[in-house]
Amino acid sequence: MKTVYDFTVKDRKGNDVSLSEYQGKVLLIVNTATGCGFTPHYDPLEAMYKEFRDSGFEILDFPCNQFANQAPGTEDEIHEFCTLKFGTEFPQFAKIDVNGDNADPLFAYLAEEKPFEGFGKGLKFKALNTFANMNNKAFGDKAYIKWNFTKFLVDREGRVIARFEPTVDMKLVREAVAAELNK
Repeated sequence: MKTVYDFTVKDRKGNDVSLSEYQGKVLLIVNTATGCGFTPHYDPLEAMYKEFRDSGFEILDFPCNQFANQAPGTEDEIHEFCTLKFGTEFPQFAKIDVNGDNADPLFAYLAEEKPFEGFGKGLKFKALNTFANMNNKAFGDKAYIKWNFTKFLVDREGRVIARFEPTVDMKLVREAVAAELNK
């Protein structure tokens, strides 16, 4: 059975990193952007990281510029923005594509394990869905991720156990992480 540990990604300096290095940890894998309306998610993500990292928790941050060009900077510019504005300390990897023919295989796998089920109900969510569909129509059946700050929760065995769209309250994400760490 395939797990996230079977994947190798690039760190922000371009070096290969086997995700098997995170074996035995609870992971939250996130595609991010520095110019998005959801960018403030960095605050609760960093708070969660500080609270849980000593309990075997890691956040893996993958910047992506595929959603309305909201992460246009270089890896170094993005990293500097995140550390200075939000004080992030969790690992940040190279900027990637999460959709289309050049989608990073990790994100294609994550999305196949936990497909998109919607942003929620209400006008705000409907508007985001319309905008996301317009943005992602070029990717066709390879539109794995619908928007920035999609989060995947991975258990200590490397299995994808939950997907959180950016519209999910970060308190619910924190509760799911805490529950998984307490297993």
